[in-house]
Amino acid sequence: MDMSPFEDLEGAAARLEASGAYRVLRRLEPRRADPELRPQGSRLGVVLDVETTGMDCARDEVIELAMVRFVYSPEGEVVGVQDTFQGLHQPTQPIPAEITAITGIDDPMVAGHILELDAVGAFVAPAHIVLAQNAGFDRGFAERLHAYFSTKPWGCSMCEPPWRKERFEGQKLAYLAAESGFFYNRHRALNDCMATLELLARPLPRSGRSGLAALLGKARQPSWRIWADQAPYEFKDRLRQRGYRWSDGAMAALAPGGSRCTTPSWMTRSPFYARISTVATWTFRAAGSQLSTATLGGSDESVRHKASY
Repeated sequence: MDMSPFEDLEGAAARLEASGAYRVLRRLEPRRADPELRPQGSRLGVVLDVETTGMDCARDEVIELAMVRFVYSPEGEVVGVQDTFQGLHQPTQPIPAEITAITGIDDPMVAGHILELDAVGAFVAPAHIVLAQNAGFDRGFAERLHAYFSTKPWGCSMCEPPWRKERFEGQKLAYLAAESGFFYNRHRALNDCMATLELLARPLPRSGRSGLAALLGKARQPSWRIWADQAPYEFKDRLRQRGYRWSDGAMAALAPGGSRCTTPSWMTRSPFYARISTVATWTFRAAGSQLSTATLGGSDESVRHKASY
């Protein structure tokens, strides 16, 4: 077959785009890992993604974990990938058919596989921050998997960058990738990590700063966490309209000034919340527990924690 018309694919794509009648999506080429990469003054982040048997981190199990450790500057420039981690895990119960349909992971694929928790801990230990596309989901599973994840600041690439202000109409990873000009093989953990990192590395269309810079800028600002303790169940719709999200008791329901990454679970616990109290926190851990949040007006240690990422 004569392939000569297709040899200059990039040139053909450029001509199509120049016509104004076409948009071209390019397949994501994952960044190559360089274990020696660590320029002076840079910091380390980890992008994490999990595939699971369901949505409940207290009941369901991780069947795949992937992480990409990357180097970034304090200003939010992604320098490159330092290392990657990917592992499968056999759950105690069969993988539901609907999960296999989404992820392509079935029982034979994970049979005999166990995540090496020492390797997981060693991989994430040097990171200054852990990022996930939906931290409100991934973080619960990660912290149940290994205690190291409870000691790290977290960022959410879905909630932290101002996607709508940057002319994006949604926050799903596949949509953001397509609007940013690339596509990737979805719903496998390492592919999702690479796509998330690429998305954060690219300049945003209005401000011109990177998605990571926007995320860090938002996370370094104070926000206010408001808990509504023991509010009657019939107030749930009104509270939702005001930006609250249900908490399992370990997490705060967040007011409009905070992140909205928590997963609602109205049917699992009642009553809702009634007493109002305010705690000013840094937003990196806004999606979860207070283990590594820094209270405004606190000690110098809280300021150092804020500046460390």
